[in-house]
Amino acid sequence: MGLIVQKYGGTSVKDVKHIQNVAQRVANSRDRGNDVIVVLSAMAGVTDNLIKLAEEASESPDEREMDTLLATGEQTTIALLSIILNSMGYPAKSLLGFQAGITTNSSFSRARIVNINGQVIKDLLNDGNIVVIAGFQGWDDNRNITTLGRGGSDTSAVAIAASVNADACEIYTDVDGIYTADPNVCDKSRKLKKISYDEMLEMSSLGAKVLQIRSVEFAKKYNVPIHVRSSFNEEEGTMVVNEDADMEQLVVSGVTCNKNETRITLKKVPDQPGISAKIFTPISKAGIVVDMIIQNTRSGGDTDLTFTVQKTDFKKAVEISEKIAKEVNAAEVVTAENIAKVSVTGVGMKSHAGVAATMFTALANENINIRLISTSEIRISCMIEEKYSELAVRVLHSAFGLDKE
Repeated sequence: MGLIVQKYGGTSVKDVKHIQNVAQRVANSRDRGNDVIVVLSAMAGVTDNLIKLAEEASESPDEREMDTLLATGEQTTIALLSIILNSMGYPAKSLLGFQAGITTNSSFSRARIVNINGQVIKDLLNDGNIVVIAGFQGWDDNRNITTLGRGGSDTSAVAIAASVNADACEIYTDVDGIYTADPNVCDKSRKLKKISYDEMLEMSSLGAKVLQIRSVEFAKKYNVPIHVRSSFNEEEGTMVVNEDADMEQLVVSGVTCNKNETRITLKKVPDQPGISAKIFTPISKAGIVVDMIIQNTRSGGDTDLTFTVQKTDFKKAVEISEKIAKEVNAAEVVTAENIAKVSVTGVGMKSHAGVAATMFTALANENINIRLISTSEIRISCMIEEKYSELAVRVLHSAFGLDKE
Protein backbone atom coordinates (compact mmCIF):
# COMPACT_ATOMS: atom_id res chain seq x y z
CA MET A 1 0.00 0.00 0.00
CA GLY A 2 1.15 3.50 -0.73
CA LEU A 3 0.27 6.92 -2.05
CA ILE A 4 0.77 7.09 -5.82
CA VAL A 5 0.51 10.03 -8.20
CA GLN A 6 -0.22 9.01 -11.79
CA LYS A 7 0.08 11.48 -14.66
CA TYR A 8 -1.35 10.82 -18.12
CA GLY A 9 -0.44 12.88 -21.18
CA GLY A 10 -2.57 13.98 -24.10
CA THR A 11 -2.12 10.84 -26.21
CA SER A 12 -3.23 8.73 -23.24
CA VAL A 13 -6.54 10.63 -22.94
CA LYS A 14 -7.16 11.53 -26.58
CA ASP A 15 -10.73 10.17 -26.59
CA VAL A 16 -13.26 8.47 -24.30
CA LYS A 17 -11.96 5.01 -25.15
CA HIS A 18 -8.45 5.97 -24.05
CA ILE A 19 -9.80 7.65 -20.91
CA GLN A 20 -11.61 4.39 -20.09
CA ASN A 21 -8.26 2.62 -20.41
CA VAL A 22 -6.75 5.15 -17.98
CA ALA A 23 -9.66 4.58 -15.59
CA GLN A 24 -8.94 0.85 -15.55
CA ARG A 25 -5.28 1.45 -14.74
CA VAL A 26 -6.24 3.79 -11.92
CA ALA A 27 -8.75 1.25 -10.62
CA ASN A 28 -6.12 -1.50 -10.73
CA SER A 29 -3.77 0.60 -8.61
CA ARG A 30 -6.60 1.29 -6.15
CA ASP A 31 -7.37 -2.44 -6.00
CA ARG A 32 -3.77 -3.05 -4.96
CA GLY A 33 -4.45 -0.96 -1.88
CA ASN A 34 -2.96 2.34 -3.03
CA ASP A 35 -4.36 5.81 -2.52
CA VAL A 36 -4.28 7.38 -5.97
CA ILE A 37 -4.00 10.95 -7.25
CA VAL A 38 -4.36 11.34 -11.02
CA VAL A 39 -3.04 14.35 -12.96
CA LEU A 40 -4.28 14.75 -16.54
CA SER A 41 -3.33 16.74 -19.61
CA ALA A 42 -5.84 17.92 -22.19
CA MET A 43 -6.79 15.56 -25.00
CA ALA A 44 -4.16 15.37 -27.74
CA GLY A 45 -4.49 18.36 -30.08
CA VAL A 46 -6.97 20.29 -27.93
CA THR A 47 -4.46 22.87 -26.65
CA ASP A 48 -3.23 23.54 -30.20
CA ASN A 49 -6.81 24.01 -31.39
CA LEU A 50 -7.52 26.44 -28.57
CA ILE A 51 -4.44 28.45 -29.55
CA LYS A 52 -5.67 28.58 -33.16
CA LEU A 53 -9.06 29.85 -32.00
CA ALA A 54 -7.38 32.61 -29.99
CA GLU A 55 -5.26 33.59 -32.99
CA GLU A 56 -8.41 33.80 -35.12
CA ALA A 57 -9.95 36.06 -32.50
CA SER A 58 -6.95 38.39 -32.24
CA GLU A 59 -3.50 38.88 -33.74
CA SER A 60 -2.12 39.36 -30.21
CA PRO A 61 -4.40 37.68 -27.65
CA ASP A 62 -4.29 38.98 -24.09
CA GLU A 63 -2.00 36.70 -22.06
CA ARG A 64 -4.32 36.49 -19.05
CA GLU A 65 -7.26 35.46 -21.21
CA MET A 66 -5.09 32.97 -23.11
CA ASP A 67 -4.37 31.16 -19.85
CA THR A 68 -8.07 31.17 -18.98
CA LEU A 69 -8.81 29.67 -22.39
CA LEU A 70 -6.07 27.04 -22.41
CA ALA A 71 -6.92 25.82 -18.91
CA THR A 72 -10.28 24.55 -20.21
CA GLY A 73 -8.66 21.61 -22.00
CA GLU A 74 -7.79 19.78 -18.79
CA GLN A 75 -11.21 20.50 -17.27
CA THR A 76 -12.77 18.21 -19.88
CA THR A 77 -10.46 15.26 -19.25
CA ILE A 78 -10.61 15.34 -15.44
CA ALA A 79 -14.41 15.47 -15.50
CA LEU A 80 -14.68 12.58 -17.99
CA LEU A 81 -12.27 10.39 -16.01
CA SER A 82 -14.11 11.10 -12.76
CA ILE A 83 -17.46 10.27 -14.42
CA ILE A 84 -16.06 6.95 -15.67
CA LEU A 85 -14.46 6.02 -12.32
CA ASN A 86 -17.65 6.79 -10.42
CA SER A 87 -19.67 4.67 -12.86
CA MET A 88 -17.22 1.81 -12.19
CA GLY A 89 -17.87 2.07 -8.46
CA TYR A 90 -14.66 3.95 -7.56
CA PRO A 91 -15.46 7.28 -5.82
CA ALA A 92 -13.62 10.08 -7.61
CA LYS A 93 -13.51 13.87 -7.32
CA SER A 94 -12.07 16.20 -9.95
CA LEU A 95 -10.24 19.42 -9.08
CA LEU A 96 -9.05 22.29 -11.23
CA GLY A 97 -5.63 23.68 -10.40
CA PHE A 98 -6.92 26.44 -8.13
CA GLN A 99 -9.29 24.03 -6.36
CA ALA A 100 -6.30 21.80 -5.61
CA GLY A 101 -4.54 24.74 -3.95
CA ILE A 102 -1.84 25.18 -6.61
CA THR A 103 -0.51 28.74 -6.31
CA THR A 104 1.85 30.16 -8.94
CA ASN A 105 3.51 33.45 -9.77
CA SER A 106 1.80 35.75 -12.28
CA SER A 107 3.86 34.92 -15.38
CA PHE A 108 1.03 34.00 -17.73
CA SER A 109 1.73 31.06 -20.08
CA ARG A 110 4.96 30.20 -18.24
CA ALA A 111 4.01 30.43 -14.56
CA ARG A 112 6.06 28.73 -11.86
CA ILE A 113 4.55 26.94 -8.89
CA VAL A 114 5.04 28.82 -5.62
CA ASN A 115 3.09 26.61 -3.25
CA ILE A 116 0.63 23.73 -3.10
CA ASN A 117 -1.75 23.49 -0.16
CA GLY A 118 -2.10 19.73 -0.09
CA GLN A 119 -4.75 19.66 2.63
CA VAL A 120 -7.70 19.69 0.21
CA ILE A 121 -6.21 16.72 -1.63
CA LYS A 122 -5.47 14.85 1.61
CA ASP A 123 -9.00 15.42 2.92
CA LEU A 124 -10.52 13.94 -0.23
CA LEU A 125 -8.15 10.95 -0.04
CA ASN A 126 -9.08 10.40 3.61
CA ASP A 127 -12.74 10.32 2.58
CA GLY A 128 -11.94 7.42 0.25
CA ASN A 129 -11.79 9.31 -3.05
CA ILE A 130 -9.52 9.00 -6.03
CA VAL A 131 -8.49 12.61 -6.63
CA VAL A 132 -8.30 13.71 -10.27
CA ILE A 133 -6.45 17.01 -10.83
CA ALA A 134 -6.05 19.20 -13.90
CA GLY A 135 -2.39 19.47 -14.81
CA PHE A 136 -0.62 22.46 -16.38
CA GLN A 137 -2.47 25.08 -14.33
CA GLY A 138 -2.89 26.98 -11.07
CA TRP A 139 -3.75 30.49 -9.94
CA ASP A 140 -1.85 33.50 -8.68
CA ASP A 141 -2.35 35.68 -5.60
CA ASN A 142 -4.77 37.86 -7.58
CA ARG A 143 -6.98 34.83 -8.34
CA ASN A 144 -6.02 34.79 -12.01
CA ILE A 145 -5.89 31.39 -13.70
CA THR A 146 -2.32 30.65 -14.84
CA THR A 147 -0.69 27.95 -16.94
CA LEU A 148 2.78 26.45 -16.60
CA GLY A 149 3.76 26.21 -20.27
CA ARG A 150 3.80 23.24 -22.62
CA GLY A 151 4.58 20.00 -20.83
CA GLY A 152 3.50 21.60 -17.57
CA SER A 153 1.38 18.64 -16.48
CA ASP A 154 4.59 16.74 -15.69
CA THR A 155 5.58 19.56 -13.36
CA SER A 156 2.12 19.61 -11.79
CA ALA A 157 2.30 15.88 -11.07
CA VAL A 158 5.73 15.92 -9.47
CA ALA A 159 4.96 19.05 -7.44
CA ILE A 160 1.74 17.48 -6.14
CA ALA A 161 3.64 14.29 -5.31
CA ALA A 162 6.13 16.34 -3.31
CA SER A 163 3.42 18.29 -1.50
CA VAL A 164 1.61 15.16 -0.26
CA ASN A 165 4.78 13.07 0.30
CA ALA A 166 3.75 10.48 -2.29
CA ASP A 167 5.70 7.25 -2.49
CA ALA A 168 6.15 7.59 -6.26
CA CYS A 169 5.08 9.62 -9.27
CA GLU A 170 4.22 7.55 -12.33
CA ILE A 171 4.41 9.45 -15.62
CA TYR A 172 2.39 7.61 -18.28
CA THR A 173 3.09 8.57 -21.87
CA ASP A 174 3.23 7.11 -25.39
CA VAL A 175 6.75 5.72 -24.87
CA ASP A 176 7.67 2.98 -22.42
CA GLY A 177 10.66 4.62 -20.75
CA ILE A 178 13.87 6.59 -21.23
CA TYR A 179 16.10 5.33 -24.04
CA THR A 180 19.81 5.67 -24.74
CA ALA A 181 18.80 7.61 -27.87
CA ASP A 182 15.62 8.48 -29.75
CA PRO A 183 14.37 5.12 -31.12
CA ASN A 184 13.04 6.95 -34.18
CA VAL A 185 16.59 8.03 -35.01
CA CYS A 186 18.66 5.10 -33.71
CA ASP A 187 17.12 1.64 -34.07
CA LYS A 188 19.76 0.20 -31.72
CA SER A 189 18.74 2.38 -28.78
CA ARG A 190 17.92 0.58 -25.53
CA LYS A 191 15.56 1.34 -22.68
CA LEU A 192 17.29 2.27 -19.43
CA LYS A 193 16.10 0.65 -16.20
CA LYS A 194 17.07 3.72 -14.22
CA ILE A 195 18.67 7.11 -14.70
CA SER A 196 19.81 9.78 -12.26
CA TYR A 197 18.05 13.09 -11.78
CA ASP A 198 21.14 14.94 -13.03
CA GLU A 199 21.37 12.85 -16.20
CA MET A 200 17.67 13.34 -16.87
CA LEU A 201 17.99 17.08 -16.30
CA GLU A 202 20.77 17.28 -18.85
CA MET A 203 18.95 15.10 -21.37
CA SER A 204 15.70 17.05 -20.98
CA SER A 205 17.52 20.33 -21.56
CA LEU A 206 19.30 18.86 -24.58
CA GLY A 207 16.28 17.74 -26.56
CA ALA A 208 14.92 14.58 -24.91
CA LYS A 209 11.16 15.18 -24.84
CA VAL A 210 10.02 12.45 -22.47
CA LEU A 211 9.98 14.63 -19.33
CA GLN A 212 9.59 18.35 -18.90
CA ILE A 213 12.77 19.73 -17.33
CA ARG A 214 11.03 21.59 -14.51
CA SER A 215 9.38 18.36 -13.37
CA VAL A 216 12.82 16.76 -13.00
CA GLU A 217 14.06 19.78 -11.04
CA PHE A 218 11.14 19.35 -8.62
CA ALA A 219 11.78 15.61 -8.33
CA LYS A 220 15.45 16.12 -7.52
CA LYS A 221 14.79 18.90 -5.00
CA TYR A 222 12.17 16.89 -3.09
CA ASN A 223 13.55 13.41 -3.82
CA VAL A 224 10.42 12.18 -5.61
CA PRO A 225 11.02 8.90 -7.50
CA ILE A 226 9.63 9.15 -11.05
CA HIS A 227 8.56 6.06 -12.98
CA VAL A 228 8.29 6.80 -16.72
CA ARG A 229 6.18 4.16 -18.44
CA SER A 230 3.72 3.57 -21.27
CA SER A 231 -0.03 3.84 -20.85
CA PHE A 232 -0.46 1.27 -23.65
CA ASN A 233 1.26 -1.77 -22.09
CA GLU A 234 2.11 -3.24 -18.70
CA GLU A 235 5.91 -3.20 -19.06
CA GLU A 236 8.13 -1.67 -16.41
CA GLY A 237 9.53 1.66 -17.54
CA THR A 238 12.49 3.73 -16.37
CA MET A 239 13.02 4.96 -12.82
CA VAL A 240 14.42 8.48 -12.40
CA VAL A 241 16.10 8.49 -8.99
CA ASN A 242 19.10 9.68 -7.01
CA GLU A 243 22.49 8.72 -8.39
CA ASP A 244 24.00 5.48 -7.15
CA ALA A 245 27.35 3.69 -7.60
CA ASP A 246 26.08 1.43 -10.39
CA MET A 247 25.31 4.41 -12.60
CA GLU A 248 28.94 5.53 -12.63
CA GLN A 249 30.03 2.28 -14.29
CA LEU A 250 28.40 3.39 -17.53
CA VAL A 251 30.44 6.28 -18.94
CA VAL A 252 27.68 7.58 -21.21
CA SER A 253 24.00 6.88 -20.55
CA GLY A 254 22.47 8.57 -23.56
CA VAL A 255 22.88 10.54 -26.78
CA THR A 256 20.48 13.39 -27.56
CA CYS A 257 19.94 15.80 -30.40
CA ASN A 258 18.21 19.18 -30.40
CA LYS A 259 17.29 20.71 -33.75
CA ASN A 260 15.60 23.70 -32.13
CA GLU A 261 18.82 25.77 -32.05
CA THR A 262 20.04 28.84 -33.89
CA ARG A 263 23.39 30.64 -33.76
CA ILE A 264 24.10 34.38 -33.55
CA THR A 265 27.60 35.89 -33.77
CA LEU A 266 28.60 39.50 -33.11
CA LYS A 267 31.82 40.09 -35.07
CA LYS A 268 34.69 42.26 -33.87
CA VAL A 269 33.22 43.28 -30.53
CA PRO A 270 35.55 45.54 -28.47
CA ASP A 271 37.35 43.42 -25.90
CA GLN A 272 36.51 45.56 -22.87
CA PRO A 273 35.07 45.00 -19.38
CA GLY A 274 31.29 45.16 -19.31
CA ILE A 275 30.73 44.42 -23.00
CA SER A 276 29.21 40.98 -22.36
CA ALA A 277 26.79 42.49 -19.85
CA LYS A 278 25.71 45.12 -22.39
CA ILE A 279 24.99 42.36 -24.90
CA PHE A 280 23.19 39.83 -22.74
CA THR A 281 21.23 42.08 -20.37
CA PRO A 282 18.74 43.25 -23.05
CA ILE A 283 18.41 39.68 -24.31
CA SER A 284 17.65 38.48 -20.80
CA LYS A 285 15.09 41.24 -20.23
CA ALA A 286 13.32 40.08 -23.40
CA GLY A 287 12.83 36.67 -21.78
CA ILE A 288 15.17 34.93 -24.23
CA VAL A 289 17.08 31.95 -22.87
CA VAL A 290 20.67 31.78 -24.12
CA ASP A 291 22.27 28.34 -24.28
CA MET A 292 25.86 28.08 -25.51
CA ILE A 293 28.21 31.09 -25.38
CA ILE A 294 31.62 31.10 -27.04
CA GLN A 295 34.06 34.02 -27.15
CA ASN A 296 37.04 34.10 -29.54
CA THR A 297 39.52 36.88 -28.78
CA ARG A 298 41.42 38.36 -31.73
CA SER A 299 44.95 39.74 -31.61
CA GLY A 300 43.79 43.23 -32.61
CA GLY A 301 41.96 43.96 -29.37
CA ASP A 302 38.48 42.77 -30.30
CA THR A 303 36.55 39.53 -30.08
CA ASP A 304 33.86 37.47 -31.82
CA LEU A 305 31.03 36.58 -29.45
CA THR A 306 28.77 33.67 -30.42
CA PHE A 307 25.69 32.36 -28.63
CA THR A 308 22.72 30.12 -29.36
CA VAL A 309 18.99 30.57 -28.76
CA GLN A 310 15.89 28.55 -29.56
CA LYS A 311 14.34 28.95 -33.01
CA THR A 312 11.21 30.49 -31.51
CA ASP A 313 13.34 33.33 -30.09
CA PHE A 314 15.60 33.73 -33.13
CA LYS A 315 13.91 36.70 -34.81
CA LYS A 316 13.62 38.71 -31.61
CA ALA A 317 17.20 37.84 -30.59
CA VAL A 318 18.56 38.98 -33.97
CA GLU A 319 16.72 42.31 -33.74
CA ILE A 320 18.15 42.93 -30.28
CA SER A 321 21.64 41.81 -31.34
CA GLU A 322 21.70 44.15 -34.34
CA LYS A 323 20.73 47.07 -32.14
CA ILE A 324 23.39 46.16 -29.58
CA ALA A 325 26.02 45.70 -32.29
CA LYS A 326 25.58 49.35 -33.33
CA GLU A 327 25.77 50.52 -29.73
CA VAL A 328 29.04 48.69 -28.98
CA ASN A 329 30.57 49.30 -32.45
CA ALA A 330 30.67 45.64 -33.46
CA ALA A 331 31.41 44.99 -37.13
CA GLU A 332 28.34 42.88 -38.01
CA VAL A 333 25.88 40.22 -36.87
CA VAL A 334 26.14 36.79 -38.53
CA THR A 335 23.47 34.14 -38.05
CA ALA A 336 22.84 30.47 -38.78
CA GLU A 337 19.54 28.58 -38.49
CA ASN A 338 20.23 25.14 -39.97
CA ILE A 339 22.20 23.81 -37.02
CA ALA A 340 21.69 21.16 -34.34
CA LYS A 341 23.20 20.30 -30.98
CA VAL A 342 24.25 16.71 -30.40
CA SER A 343 25.20 15.71 -26.86
CA VAL A 344 26.42 12.77 -24.80
CA THR A 345 25.41 12.55 -21.13
CA GLY A 346 26.44 10.32 -18.24
CA VAL A 347 27.36 10.56 -14.56
CA GLY A 348 30.23 8.19 -15.34
CA MET A 349 32.04 11.04 -17.09
CA LYS A 350 33.06 12.36 -13.69
CA SER A 351 35.37 9.39 -13.16
CA HIS A 352 36.38 8.41 -16.71
CA ALA A 353 38.84 10.15 -19.04
CA GLY A 354 38.76 10.30 -22.82
CA VAL A 355 35.07 11.01 -23.38
CA ALA A 356 35.71 14.17 -25.39
CA ALA A 357 38.38 12.47 -27.50
CA THR A 358 36.06 9.58 -28.31
CA MET A 359 33.26 11.96 -29.27
CA PHE A 360 35.39 14.22 -31.45
CA THR A 361 37.08 11.28 -33.18
CA ALA A 362 33.75 9.59 -33.96
CA LEU A 363 32.38 12.77 -35.53
CA ALA A 364 35.61 13.44 -37.44
CA ASN A 365 35.56 9.93 -38.94
CA GLU A 366 32.23 10.85 -40.55
CA ASN A 367 33.55 14.26 -41.71
CA ILE A 368 31.11 16.05 -39.40
CA ASN A 369 32.48 19.48 -38.58
CA ILE A 370 32.06 20.83 -35.04
CA ARG A 371 31.08 24.51 -34.88
CA LEU A 372 30.77 25.02 -31.12
CA ILE A 373 31.52 22.96 -28.01
CA SER A 374 30.16 23.24 -24.48
CA THR A 375 30.57 20.97 -21.48
CA SER A 376 29.41 20.27 -17.97
CA GLU A 377 30.58 17.73 -15.42
CA ILE A 378 28.37 15.04 -16.96
CA ARG A 379 27.73 16.29 -20.51
CA ILE A 380 29.51 17.29 -23.73
CA SER A 381 27.61 19.11 -26.50
CA CYS A 382 28.69 19.90 -30.05
CA MET A 383 26.98 22.22 -32.49
CA ILE A 384 26.94 20.77 -36.01
CA GLU A 385 25.07 21.22 -39.29
CA GLU A 386 21.48 20.04 -38.92
CA LYS A 387 21.67 17.69 -41.91
CA TYR A 388 24.22 15.53 -40.04
CA SER A 389 22.31 15.38 -36.75
CA GLU A 390 20.74 11.92 -37.04
CA LEU A 391 23.95 10.39 -38.39
CA ALA A 392 25.83 11.93 -35.47
CA VAL A 393 23.43 10.35 -32.95
CA ARG A 394 23.90 6.88 -34.45
CA VAL A 395 27.67 7.24 -34.69
CA LEU A 396 28.04 8.39 -31.09
CA HIS A 397 25.64 5.72 -29.84
CA SER A 398 27.97 3.08 -31.32
CA ALA A 399 31.18 4.85 -30.31
CA PHE A 400 30.25 4.71 -26.61
CA GLY A 401 29.08 1.11 -26.71
CA LEU A 402 25.40 1.88 -26.17
CA ASP A 403 24.42 -0.56 -28.94
CA LYS A 404 25.41 -3.45 -26.68
CA GLU A 405 23.21 -4.99 -23.99
